[in-house]
Amino acid sequence: MGHLITLATSLNQWALDFQGNLERILASIAIAKERGARLRVGPELEIPGYGCLDHFLEGDTVLHSWEVLAKILSSEEAMGIVCDIGMPVVHKNVIYNCRVIIHDRKILLIRPKMWLANDGNYRELRYFTPWAKHRQWEDHYLPRIIQAVTKQIKVPLGDAVISTLDTCFGVELCEELFTPASPHILMGLDGVEIFTNSSGSHHELRKLYTRVELIKEATLKLGGIYLYANQQGCDGDRLYYDGCAMIAVNGRVVAQGSQFSLNDVEVVTATVDIEDVRAHRAKSSRSMQAAAAERYHRIEVPFALSGGKFDDVREEDMIGLIGTKSLNVRYHTPEEEIALGPACWLWDYLRRSRTQGYFLPLSGGIDSCATAVIVYSMCRLVSEAARRGDKQVIADARRITGEFEDSIYIPSDPREFAHRIFHSCYMGTENSSAETRRRAKQLSEAIGSYHVDLNMDTVVSAVRNLFSFVTGARPQFKSQGGTAAENLALQNIQARLRMVIAYMFAQLLPWVRGKSGGLLVLGSANVDESLRGYLTKYDNSSADINPIGGISKTDLKKFIAHAQVAFDLPVLQSFLTAVPTAELEPITETYVQSDEADMGMTYDELSVFGRLRKVEKCGPYSTFTKLVHEWGSFLSPIQIAEKVKLFFFEHARNRHKMTTLTPSYHAESYSPDDNRFDLRPFLYPSRFPWQFNKIDEVARALPDRSGQQGTVPDKTKTE
Repeated sequence: MGHLITLATSLNQWALDFQGNLERILASIAIAKERGARLRVGPELEIPGYGCLDHFLEGDTVLHSWEVLAKILSSEEAMGIVCDIGMPVVHKNVIYNCRVIIHDRKILLIRPKMWLANDGNYRELRYFTPWAKHRQWEDHYLPRIIQAVTKQIKVPLGDAVISTLDTCFGVELCEELFTPASPHILMGLDGVEIFTNSSGSHHELRKLYTRVELIKEATLKLGGIYLYANQQGCDGDRLYYDGCAMIAVNGRVVAQGSQFSLNDVEVVTATVDIEDVRAHRAKSSRSMQAAAAERYHRIEVPFALSGGKFDDVREEDMIGLIGTKSLNVRYHTPEEEIALGPACWLWDYLRRSRTQGYFLPLSGGIDSCATAVIVYSMCRLVSEAARRGDKQVIADARRITGEFEDSIYIPSDPREFAHRIFHSCYMGTENSSAETRRRAKQLSEAIGSYHVDLNMDTVVSAVRNLFSFVTGARPQFKSQGGTAAENLALQNIQARLRMVIAYMFAQLLPWVRGKSGGLLVLGSANVDESLRGYLTKYDNSSADINPIGGISKTDLKKFIAHAQVAFDLPVLQSFLTAVPTAELEPITETYVQSDEADMGMTYDELSVFGRLRKVEKCGPYSTFTKLVHEWGSFLSPIQIAEKVKLFFFEHARNRHKMTTLTPSYHAESYSPDDNRFDLRPFLYPSRFPWQFNKIDEVARALPDRSGQQGTVPDKTKTE
């Protein structure tokens, strides 16, 4: 018997956008029904949006979610199909993250989440309570606005499953798939054949493989059909939810949605044969375990998921039919992920903030270059969608460019569209080089940005002269005989003034061009510089948002190499070969400022330190012991100790900068973002006397396998 199963969607929901979220949900249900589907599954908390955060604690959020559900229940779209919909529910004064299963203006079951995500970017225990009564249910009394539609006073709430005329399906909610004892195991042993998973899973470089393997494994031993729905887009915060909706059967993926897309609604369908699940489960060992499985309460619904005849199945949906070749899962390379993920995030942020474009201080270095190329990638995606006739993208582009009254304008050329909405500026000083100025100009021409080139020496001199006038002392650079304090202060003057100038130009450039509104300022500090604290507080790393703040320098270089070919931008080669420099100190015959020299460590080393500190949860001593094994063949224990102590000292004394870090696209597992992801103090005993003394003690005792002799570092160098 053929079963047309539709996974709908990867919806692009927006926190607290109840009207927009309702429209997208109804659109997805309509598309699912049009394709003949009888089961529709949406992403986690799709009615209010997943990223409401502390708004989940407000009664208004729950009230409006019920109001939206009432409209869905009343709609013609929701008739003749079973829908799995996400929203918060208050039961006995406890807030739960729930799935509400509906059919023909009735609520069949409210299934609360049992295992909550509460690490990294997630704080679900701050808002919700897990359902602790496994395989148990209770009566939930419905609000009157729902009673008026369903004519029900109470419905089951708890850990139960839905029994249709032809099969049985159950809910596994997002994080529950990632737990060691996932609910699908016990449900499957009790005869549940279809599992729905509604997720709010964010994008992180190289993360998708883990998710896919878990989905495949869920039914490989157990047998069954797994329907995975995930949000796609920027929900209003640092995260980009990367969709990739999937249908897997007996451990094989048979349908996959896009991972990065500008679509507001995407529906994934597949036709499956439930008899293949039953055949897969006909194993003696599985049957023995199933015979002893604990029972789930079944909510019965007089409705069949099967179409009854294969004649009812559309030809395009037959690609997912069991018995045909499995789908090869599509993975993007990390370079492609950088090109697509932040670009989609930038588009959502731009269209939803209702601003007129982006402004970027373009320094001629690889970080601002990468930021500019990501904006250009966004323009390419917009142009591709416009050429396909995407009405929503075209409407948003017209509004942003001020052409909303002109029904003719189509943003079909990425360079032309970039010239309208992307503004770049080279802010030179006497310490800037002709090479960086040339590279910035050439890049702006290649991608089409509206470019401004200026010298800000008079502004810098004015601040320097003001200080001299007030104090009677004139600070000098180190190369001119100044102290370290003078040298740093003079660098910071330039950096901070760039931030002030950036915001002035962002507010007024549209006016200069005869347009209204303002621009969002883009930051371009990478994750490694933030980790090390190699940035000036409130300099031009301070911005509205930062698309590369969670991406390592190593990955950014690979992305630029990829974009050089994929986007046909030969100018990018000059950025790849340039030495990273802040250009804040005078260039002399014997000295050119270098980022890695200033930091005392390479960008590759910073990536290693970042992963050990955050991902592997290592303090100074355990970082040292791990690196002795990893680096011991080319560095002595004492040299490794010096590097470890320098990193932790610099990270600790600069940690306060993370409290003001520009909101950044989350892409890396070792992001130092103080405000959401990396919850650590910002005032440290930065010399770590106990930890560093232990490192020195062990380093002196360990044999040197590197073939060279290190020396004990002079501790005064890090003071």
